[in-house]
Amino acid sequence: MTEQLRLMAVHAHPDDESSKGAATMAKYVSEGVDVLVVTCTGGERGSILNPKLQGDAYIEKNIHEVRKKEMDEAREILGVRQEWLGFVDSGLPEGDPLPPLPEGCFALEDPETAAGRLVAKIRAFRPQVITTYDENGGYPHPDHIMTHTISMIAFDGAADAERFPEDEYGPVCRPEKLYYNQGFNRPRTVALHEALLARGLESPYGEWLERWKEFERVERTLTTHIPCDDFFEIRDKALIAHATQIDPEGGWFRVPMDLQREVWPTEEYELAKSLVDTSLPESDLFAGIRDNA
Repeated sequence: MTEQLRLMAVHAHPDDESSKGAATMAKYVSEGVDVLVVTCTGGERGSILNPKLQGDAYIEKNIHEVRKKEMDEAREILGVRQEWLGFVDSGLPEGDPLPPLPEGCFALEDPETAAGRLVAKIRAFRPQVITTYDENGGYPHPDHIMTHTISMIAFDGAADAERFPEDEYGPVCRPEKLYYNQGFNRPRTVALHEALLARGLESPYGEWLERWKEFERVERTLTTHIPCDDFFEIRDKALIAHATQIDPEGGWFRVPMDLQREVWPTEEYELAKSLVDTSLPESDLFAGIRDNA
C-alpha cells in the first residue's frame, strides 16, 4: 500500500468510544491503521454511574477534568489518537414532560456550524472511513442524535469547498465510506442471552430484550461483521478506565470471555454511505479501499 489507512470514529461523550467499536479500533491499530477518535462533548453532565464513586465530592465538583483523565487512560489502552470537538454535554432529559435542554449545549448548536468543526478534523486527518451513530443515535440521547447529524453533514461537506471554504476549514478531502455503529444489535443480544441460559448462567440481557419488545425497535441492517474477539479484553480494560461511568462488577462484564468469543466474536456496523464498490456482507471496514490505497 502506498497510502496509510486511516479510520475516524466520531462519538458523543468520553466512554462511548470504549463501549461502541472499541475492539474493532484496537484490531485496526494492531494492523498499522491510524485511528482517531473524535469526541464531541466533554461529558460534563453525565451522571456518576459507578455506585462505588457516587457521593464523591471531588468527582462531582470536577467531573469534566475527571472524565478527561479517564479518556486519556482509555485512549492509551486502545492505542488510538483522540481529539475533542469542544461542545458541552446536553445531559439526558428525564421526566414527563421532558425539561428543555440547557442553553449552550451541543444538541442546541446550529448543525451546519457544529459540523464545520468536524469538517476541519476530517480535512486535517483525511480518513478513508468514518464511523458514527445512526439517525436514532443508537439510543435517543440528544447528543448522540446530534453526533449523527453533524457526521452526515461533515462526510459530504469535507469534499465541498463552497460549503466549507478551504481557507477556514483546510484543503478538501473525500472520505470514502461511512458506517453506523450497530454493536448493540438484537441478534447478538439474543445469541448471548440464550447461550448464558443454556449454560445455567444468569443473563444480564433479559431486561434489554423486554425493552426491545416494548419500544418495537426497528431492526437495523448489519452489513459488516468485524472479527475482533482477540481484542475483547482490551475493549473491557478501556471501558473500565471510564471509572465514573462503569461498574467493573456490573452487567457489562457478566458474560464469560470464552462464551463471548465462541458465540459472537465480531462487532457489527451498518454501511450508510460508500463511494467505492464493495460486496455485502463485509468483514472489513476498508473493503473496496485497500486495493486502491
